[in-house]
Amino acid sequence: MKYTILILSGLLLLILPHQARAEEYSLTIAREPVSITGNTVDKITVNGTIPGPTLRFTEGQEAIIHVTNKLDKDTSVHWHGLLLPGEMDGVPGFNGFPGIKPGETFTYRFKIRQDGTYWYHAHSMGQEQDGHYGSIVIAPKGKDPVQADRDYVVLLSDFHDEDSWDIMSNLKMSSEYYQYARRTVGDFFDDAKERGFGKAWENAKMWGEMRMLPTDLSDVTGYTFLVNGKTQEQNWTGIFKPGERVRLRFINASAMSFYDVRIPGLKMQVVSADGQNVEPVPVDEFRFGVAETYDVIVTPKEDKAYTIAAEPIDRTGFALGTLAPREGMRGEIPQSRPRALLTMADMGMNHDMGSMDHGSMNTSGMDHSQMNHDIPMDHSKMDHAAMGHAMPSDESMNKIAEKSGWAKAGTPPGDKALSYADLRYLGIQKDTREAEREILVRLGGNMERYIWTINGKKYADSGPINLNYGERVRLKFVNDTMMAHPMHLHGMFVQLENGQPAEKLPNKHTVIVPPGQSYSVLLTADEPGEWAFHCHLLYHMMAGMMNKVVVAKLDPSAIPQSKKSDPHAGHDMKGMDHGTMDHSKMGHDMPAMDHSKMDHSGHKPANEEGQHHAH
Repeated sequence: MKYTILILSGLLLLILPHQARAEEYSLTIAREPVSITGNTVDKITVNGTIPGPTLRFTEGQEAIIHVTNKLDKDTSVHWHGLLLPGEMDGVPGFNGFPGIKPGETFTYRFKIRQDGTYWYHAHSMGQEQDGHYGSIVIAPKGKDPVQADRDYVVLLSDFHDEDSWDIMSNLKMSSEYYQYARRTVGDFFDDAKERGFGKAWENAKMWGEMRMLPTDLSDVTGYTFLVNGKTQEQNWTGIFKPGERVRLRFINASAMSFYDVRIPGLKMQVVSADGQNVEPVPVDEFRFGVAETYDVIVTPKEDKAYTIAAEPIDRTGFALGTLAPREGMRGEIPQSRPRALLTMADMGMNHDMGSMDHGSMNTSGMDHSQMNHDIPMDHSKMDHAAMGHAMPSDESMNKIAEKSGWAKAGTPPGDKALSYADLRYLGIQKDTREAEREILVRLGGNMERYIWTINGKKYADSGPINLNYGERVRLKFVNDTMMAHPMHLHGMFVQLENGQPAEKLPNKHTVIVPPGQSYSVLLTADEPGEWAFHCHLLYHMMAGMMNKVVVAKLDPSAIPQSKKSDPHAGHDMKGMDHGTMDHSKMGHDMPAMDHSKMDHSGHKPANEEGQHHAH
């Protein structure tokens, strides 16, 4: 009888639906002395390391993550790119999440609804820059469409000896504080030799009158670039046997750095973007925005070391790693490429600067207090007729991109660099509806006071973006600045309008909007809640480039069946009264709030709004 019961129990286990076991982790956030550059500085660690440990899950599991705060300030963890309930998203002040107080433990608990490569980081002030980040790898519940013999995370980050609060203070004092690589007289004569003295002089005069720097590709310099927390000298190495398929899960966990990524001697096959599978795209290199992820397959056939080279776009160093058949090997370090120079196309002006009548341009009449990153961003205050050109239409954006200095990566002739237009969803998108309405998202700023804005307002002054559950909208980004902005929407994926058929539009959680250009994405508002929507350049978000999107929660019976879509297929927005929110409890989202109402005790004085303090 006993054996019969055991047999029946075993059969029941086979018949009943399989319940995936929970995956449980404990993370401790602490401030400790670290020595990465040779200088010992206090930074934030996760379980004693920078970056924190890789968290691994399987689709369908329940994730249970206990986070203990040993800092003397509030902290938080945001699960970047994961589909989850709003209260588990980890943004203080959103969805009732208060942040994690010093000495307390908060338990995140949610079901894993997807697979792919993602990451986690603090959403409290500048803690992400100071070391609070790590990677997430989620295996599919079925067969992985991407087959590989080896599988490695390649997490890129930019480490700075200075504390994030000090960096923000310096930027508020002067937006050009970290701009060391300026044009010289020698550069001017080189330009004159190439273009002629007249055009070179007009170009230099134009930049001078606007008080801008064509070399300003990154607001912050002085970084040491890391691969999985290791410097060039420490040489992170992934082992392979010749002929094996190696999957590299690239994550840009930097605070401010874009990279051009290549592996000399190896072709890469891009198989996933932001954790979402795409039809394979063979490339030689790709430009990598902050917070994006790309999975690539490489097949090294020779018994030698290959160098993984990620070069920041301001060409101030490298993040280097190695693929090798044995430990201790190193590949050749590639030569640094020339640093690009910004052009008038990077502010959305499609004209030949050499042929402009600059004398007719009244720069003294420009409102410099309304200028974005180096150029007048409030175009409504500029006399375009006097400038001899009109602002570009949407149709002319492709031509502008061809003249963009930012877009010049130095890709060798014949090599293929990844473009958003190359990405095609693997499978068929379930929601292919046209947008019901369009929402303008204008990106701007004020470099004199280092304030960054969405639709002319910093976060503290903005109202929410409101969406109805199931609504299909187009988000049209218009970048009025000379910097690219990686725009991230929490809680959902958008679909790039990249020229592919509707059923093949790729999903992304972070979208690079190039300087001076516009870009549009489709969003299905299928996740109810309050979601952060911001530039993922840390100091831009801290200086105000953020908004709140709230998706209305309706009674299920009121939701049309046609509007219920695959959670992998869309994203959303719906608003809330920011005036009712306790901004002092909101972490990483808000450095440009009304600091006159904030308790700055124990801190250096702030320089106007926009200065973030760690509370």
